[in-house]
Amino acid sequence: MSAYKSGFLQVLAERGFIHQVSDAGGLDAKAAAGPITAYVGFDATAPSLHIGNLLTIMMLRWLQKTGHRPIALMGGGTSKIGDPSGKDTSRTLLTADQIDANIASIRTVFSRFLDFGAGAIMANNADWLDQLHYIPFLRDVGRHFTINKMLTFDSVKLRLDREQPLTFLEFNYMILQAYDFVELHNRHGCILQMGGSDQWGNIVNGIDLGRRLAGAELFALTTPLLTTSSGAKMGKTETGAVWLNAEMMRPYDYWQFWRNCEDGDVGRLLKLFTELPLDEIARLAALKGQELNDAKKVLATEAARRTFEEGALAETLPSVEIPRARLEAGLGVLAAFVEAGLVSSNGEARRHVKGGGLRVNDVTVSDEKMVLTPDHLTPEGVIKLSLGRKRHVLLKPT
Repeated sequence: MSAYKSGFLQVLAERGFIHQVSDAGGLDAKAAAGPITAYVGFDATAPSLHIGNLLTIMMLRWLQKTGHRPIALMGGGTSKIGDPSGKDTSRTLLTADQIDANIASIRTVFSRFLDFGAGAIMANNADWLDQLHYIPFLRDVGRHFTINKMLTFDSVKLRLDREQPLTFLEFNYMILQAYDFVELHNRHGCILQMGGSDQWGNIVNGIDLGRRLAGAELFALTTPLLTTSSGAKMGKTETGAVWLNAEMMRPYDYWQFWRNCEDGDVGRLLKLFTELPLDEIARLAALKGQELNDAKKVLATEAARRTFEEGALAETLPSVEIPRARLEAGLGVLAAFVEAGLVSSNGEARRHVKGGGLRVNDVTVSDEKMVLTPDHLTPEGVIKLSLGRKRHVLLKPT
């Protein structure tokens, strides 16, 4: 069990989010004493985020669910440069209009994970970076950074080790990121920056700059690199990145990505990307053989539901394809819900029927012996299965 006293760090530790913390004891004490404000920075270099970003989005969500205030910081200013971390070449420079359009598109993802009406903030660092004057910024901020130290950071060192060019423009990125931390502290009382493990050096820079400029006590927390159990970097498919916007990735393909995860990753991914109780996750992760596929369906449905369903149209719901012949022969409603991954067994489906928790095309299922046929297809050619108010899957005959 976690030794943390704050609910926030307890959750992160138990679910496997924590890789490094700059001062775990100090941060835990502040989070246990009352609400804190924390942020994660996101590039606006594409119209959508991807599942690598989903890891830190889930941390912001848990932050809010445990009583604290999250800030999703969009890089409206820094995206004009591009983060060199993990890149062998410079990013294509975007116009201000392109960046603004990307931010508007990305906001739809955050709205499904964070409650902006309950205190969550979506900030844009262009609000302050675009106002900076070059010489005063160099005098006030640049003097606190040494070239010697900057050359040791992975975002710089790895590019140079590969003998790839690093522009002076990109070299400034880490200074601007550090300055973001100080600005968010001054504007919103933010004391914690979270990010991927490759951001550790940049975040620590911000901690140091906050101490020098404002005498602030700031903290860093990073997540592990998201890899599969076989060691491959997670988040890529044969067709490219796994995006979080339905305009860039079909919800069914997104669902299928999670459904096809490696057997050894099921438990870890359920902890990181769903809000299922840990004891239920342990039960699902312990399944063997064919039954493990049921756990994968639960993972896929939970991940897709949060990312695509809330506030989305029915046609963007996660889908499961079934042979049309099965529907024409009559598909038992209990088996249909198991097939869709909404429940793990006929027995579980039967219990939900008794409680009025299952619906077909938004009509409550009252008969556990109900049989689905082509007559149940909607005008769109699907059957909508629902468990409770927020979990939905479309059956699509093929």
